Amino acid sequence: MKKIQIFGLVVIAVAIGIIVSTAGDASTYVDFTKAKEMAADGDGESIHVVGKLKKDAAGQILEMEYRPEIDPNLFVFTLVDNNNVEQKVVYKNTKPQDFDKSEQVVVVGKMRDGSFSAEKILMKCPSKYENGKMETTEHTAKQS
Repeated sequence: MKKIQIFGLVVIAVAIGIIVSTAGDASTYVDFTKAKEMAADGDGESIHVVGKLKKDAAGQILEMEYRPEIDPNLFVFTLVDNNNVEQKVVYKNTKPQDFDKSEQVVVVGKMRDGSFSAEKILMKCPSKYENGKMETTEHTAKQS
């Protein structure tokens, strides 16, 4: 074999390796009902759940707990998924900036001990620069 052919095979092998390792990291979008089923089946895969914050008629967020003076790395809130299922979400990091303004929230993590343990929080907030546009921000919890 010529050196160029060997080099080509090595490049192809590396590309296949990268694709396989990236596919293993991908998680799926589910609702809280499916997340509970997956946890009951022993599936420890990270998943995405899309929802909105639980709010009262006046638009105030309900069931949100963050006390930085006691534990600055514990943020708990209730998320309502697209099927109107409410679930307590535990995020072991500081409360994301502008969390109160978010229109839609995506949590990435897994069900654990009756609540959803979030590794990441993705927020869609109204953009402060253009009316009607949404701005997406991502926050990641520290690994413990």
